[in-house]
Amino acid sequence: MKDVYLFSGFLGSGKTSMLTDVLRQLKEKGLKPAVIMNELGKLPFDSRAVDEDVPLKEMLEGCICCSGAEKTEAQIQSLLMDSEFDVLIIETTGAAHPVEALDAVYSPLFAEQLNIKGIVTVADSKLWLERETLTPQVRSLYLEQIRHAHLLLANKMDLLTEVEQAKVVFEMQNVNPNAFILQTTNGKVPLSLLEKLKATAHKSKEDIEIARIGTQLYLSSRLVELKTSYTQEQFEEWVRSLPSTVYRIKGYVPIEGIKNPMLFQYAYGLVQWLPEYIHMPSKIVMIGENIQEIEVLNEK
Repeated sequence: MKDVYLFSGFLGSGKTSMLTDVLRQLKEKGLKPAVIMNELGKLPFDSRAVDEDVPLKEMLEGCICCSGAEKTEAQIQSLLMDSEFDVLIIETTGAAHPVEALDAVYSPLFAEQLNIKGIVTVADSKLWLERETLTPQVRSLYLEQIRHAHLLLANKMDLLTEVEQAKVVFEMQNVNPNAFILQTTNGKVPLSLLEKLKATAHKSKEDIEIARIGTQLYLSSRLVELKTSYTQEQFEEWVRSLPSTVYRIKGYVPIEGIKNPMLFQYAYGLVQWLPEYIHMPSKIVMIGENIQEIEVLNEK
């Protein structure tokens, strides 16, 4: 299993500084990192922070979260086939929504090979105090990146007074009461804190641990093996019964009377079925909050 971290945060928040320092710590520990960088521009400026001996995939002029999801899947498959590494770090663009970024990297094709450790969001503390100056859309994304973080770095604390520092931490904790908040300067985060994260849900109910801040958090992903066939109506009825905290489902569902499991995707209340011309494993990935508590169709 390869550990995977998603680094989230706005442009200028300190993500690249964090990435550079984490790569250094991984190497000092004798671990081999690989990196996927997501950039909206044509020139890969940030990739200069990654040493030549680190396997690197870049996605220019694309976003990890929508049209770029399939490209991300292909990049990860390519890394798994061609490169030797222990830890994969995916640096998302500042425009990526955390849920969609998690969805893009967790494919049923290779879910069993990846251990999604969590989303680490770097938040510019000075920007937090000035967030009312942002446009509503940008401010909403900024809050969502903070709300869905498993580990939250309140960065650039050196630019604030003690009173402002306390205000930032208190207010961010109100937005995301489940994340551990680390006050940082220059995006410095101890590797030991990252290693404690655990965003991949356990595979069986017997293995579920008591939730702890910084280890098992609300936004998580779960791989489910489907052991029986269904009609499309049965499966969709189950999907409709799920709580709104299930954000994404994708994978291959065995349908009665059809030779190969069909590709199924669910997002924003909409479902999509596509025929598959080769036999894919009957597995789905679910992404949401408290996902390990959901009763799956074939478990009823």
